[in-house]
Amino acid sequence: PHPPPAPNAPSRFSAEQRAAGVVAFSSGNHAQAIALSARLLGIPATIVMPADAPAVKIEATRGYGGQVVLYDRYTEDREQIGRDLAQRHGLTLIPPYDHPDVLAGQGTAAKELFEEVGPLDAFFAPLGGGGLLSGCALAIRALAPACRIYGVEPEAGNDGQRSLRSGAIVHIDTPQTLADGAQTQHLGNLTFPLIQRNVDDILTASDAELVDGMRFLAARMKLLVEPTGCLGLAAARQRKDELRGKRVGILLSGGNVDLARFCALLGG
Repeated sequence: PHPPPAPNAPSRFSAEQRAAGVVAFSSGNHAQAIALSARLLGIPATIVMPADAPAVKIEATRGYGGQVVLYDRYTEDREQIGRDLAQRHGLTLIPPYDHPDVLAGQGTAAKELFEEVGPLDAFFAPLGGGGLLSGCALAIRALAPACRIYGVEPEAGNDGQRSLRSGAIVHIDTPQTLADGAQTQHLGNLTFPLIQRNVDDILTASDAELVDGMRFLAARMKLLVEPTGCLGLAAARQRKDELRGKRVGILLSGGNVDLARFCALLGG
């Protein structure tokens, strides 16, 4: 298991920032990481989360001590809500991906993988706003320059793929997908140039492929992984013939899924 990377950001707060508190917006994984790290550091945390986020993510965030503010992801702007809260209460805003400390922390997932297993021929990671992918790509280019790096996003929300093809950040409406951790509307101003420089391609996976991946991981590897966490696996399975005989790394980015929802998806 890999510890959440978000503590890298609040641990660098000044005394004044710690006293005022932190605010973050997230569908759940970053939310939990910030809430937990803030509690460990004695920092008040306000977390903006979509009202339709998996209940397990909301409950965990509250359990870690975060004050949760809910919003409608299809009609409200979480970034603006976060900025307004920061300005109104003097909080420090830590976005879920477009922040140098956050993406550096997220990149340690790949760093630790490559230090443990050595060079790989290909690496697949989920893609939402690009923090995880860009951070991992930085580490991989330093440790295994020849490795091919792929970001994978939901088929319904391929803004990253379109951005990479067009050479400019593409903004989309919030996509309808099971991959709630990748329902972002655009890449970040920090993450996009890093992806352009270091990532070989951006692929997509359908919701049906994500459920197939969840079923495979549960049945064959005894792992409970949320839909977003299966993006990399789904794309690798699409390319299984060309990957045969190669050393492949796949990042499973989270297991925060309601058990009832998990059973319903796999039983459908």
